[in-house]
Amino acid sequence: MAHPYPATHLIAPLMLALLAAPALAQTTVSEPWVRGTVAQQTATGAFMQITSTAGGRLVSVSTPAAGIAEIHEMKMEGSTMQMRALPQGLPLPAGKAVEFKPGGYHLMLLNLKAPLKAGDSVALTLVVESANGKTETLHVKAPVKALGAAAETKHQH
Repeated sequence: MAHPYPATHLIAPLMLALLAAPALAQTTVSEPWVRGTVAQQTATGAFMQITSTAGGRLVSVSTPAAGIAEIHEMKMEGSTMQMRALPQGLPLPAGKAVEFKPGGYHLMLLNLKAPLKAGDSVALTLVVESANGKTETLHVKAPVKALGAAAETKHQH
């Protein structure tokens, strides 16, 4: 018995979806990772590279692994290293990778709900706002690296 709808009726919507998919992915995340913790530690950092093809602003981050997740910056102020939250978000220049690394920009995960050990992974949700006000939500699975692994992680260009 012939099917009442030929299979060709599925092709056009599928082709449209495939063609539209790359246009939606304006922002990419590469090399995500989270620093492992020791017992009783309630905070850690998440690191990665974020590239926005059209430019925009990272406006928020969240994770079920922590009660609070914030965008942070560490920088030298005189002879003192200062860390501060960036409640207005962080600009992402068009086509340029922004590196989140120890001692620089990072995502701060506070009020951790459980210790994080090497081999675990942390789900992160990043929200990027484009110049025209549209938002893009990125879901990232970041592997947890052992506490001492931070010094070994180098991003080569």
